[in-house]
Amino acid sequence: MSDDTVHGLDVTAIRKDFPILDQLQDGKRLVFLDSAASSQRPNQVIAAMDDLYHHSYANVHRGVYQMAERATNAYESARRRVARFIQAPSESEVVFTKNGTEAINLVSNSWGRANLKPGDAIVLTMLEHHANIVPWQMLAAELDLEVRWIPVTDDGRLDLTELDRRMDGAKLLAFTAMSNVTGALSPGDQLVAAARSAGAVTVVDACQWVPHLPIDVSALGADFVAFTGHKMLGPTGIGVLWGREALLDAMPPFLGGGGMILNVTTEGFVTDGLPGKFEAGTPPIAEAVGLGAAVDYLETLGMEAVRRHEVELTAYALRKLTEDLGDVITIHGPAEPATRGGVLSIELEGVHAHDVSQVLDTDAICIRPGHHCAKPLMRHLGVAATARASFYVYNDTSDVDALAAALIKARDFFAI
Repeated sequence: MSDDTVHGLDVTAIRKDFPILDQLQDGKRLVFLDSAASSQRPNQVIAAMDDLYHHSYANVHRGVYQMAERATNAYESARRRVARFIQAPSESEVVFTKNGTEAINLVSNSWGRANLKPGDAIVLTMLEHHANIVPWQMLAAELDLEVRWIPVTDDGRLDLTELDRRMDGAKLLAFTAMSNVTGALSPGDQLVAAARSAGAVTVVDACQWVPHLPIDVSALGADFVAFTGHKMLGPTGIGVLWGREALLDAMPPFLGGGGMILNVTTEGFVTDGLPGKFEAGTPPIAEAVGLGAAVDYLETLGMEAVRRHEVELTAYALRKLTEDLGDVITIHGPAEPATRGGVLSIELEGVHAHDVSQVLDTDAICIRPGHHCAKPLMRHLGVAATARASFYVYNDTSDVDALAAALIKARDFFAI
């Protein structure tokens, strides 16, 4: 296998678009393997934001002077590109938020408070990031809701053997499209079908899915899909909530203030239409423009090619790490690369994940140790922390080889 080309992605060429990767740390090539936490940004995204700030920055949807019109057009152009990227039926269904967490909180606070009542049941899964747990737990405590949990199998996938029983009478199902710990891909079609049969609304945390796999929100059939820009080559401070137009239209606003109203009197207010109703105040203008540029970049690569790249790279990593480290390494999640994303949660026998990460840092390899904001899942796995390596479009087999060599160094250092 070529190091610089994996299934059609020319990683050597791609890396040239990421100036942050073109540096040495203590004289060693930087190997960034933490994209599941936050990806890097290509020159094209940085340039798009710089161009706005240099030539067209103004508040949007307010001024009528030319520069304000250019800023508004750039902001709304980003919305149109995001809608196209996720194959949304209408750009009015695309709501810009601060991040994926805020998008899910918008649904829990707006749709949840308007539609759930004491005694209602909601269903979550043990694979969830805290962002798709805590908002629902807060709402459950406030409204006295029943919270049911879908368990996971030993290899870190959802156990759906009693899905229909758990969904019986439930009003909502919230699930991750891809685990940020085990990398397991959730069977979205099966979950959405079960929820629909039960008359429940579905909320999908797609923060790990959208950067790595093609998505068609219409085909998925879910009611709400949340994701974030900073995991898909875009800037921080911008996220997306896609929702069905009828549901969004019926929901009360999440935040109040300027920008989300048509009229305000001493007696009350009238909200703006979609999506403005949910975008109170000055929005993340440059960040939206950066997200639009990130979408353009990913579309140029092709999401099918991105997925093929990561499946092959993950397969190589699973094979390489297992062969080189044998019984001292545990990699959580499905064994079949086609059923998972490029996320490897690693345990070295007898070595804490933070110690592993520190040793790897001496070789300029960036991974994340910790519970990955998924404590219920980590407790099920029986570990307090893992050392997580995650891949993206700028990684290749040479990065995996460097990871394997550094893990061997860690093993030897701790004399396992």
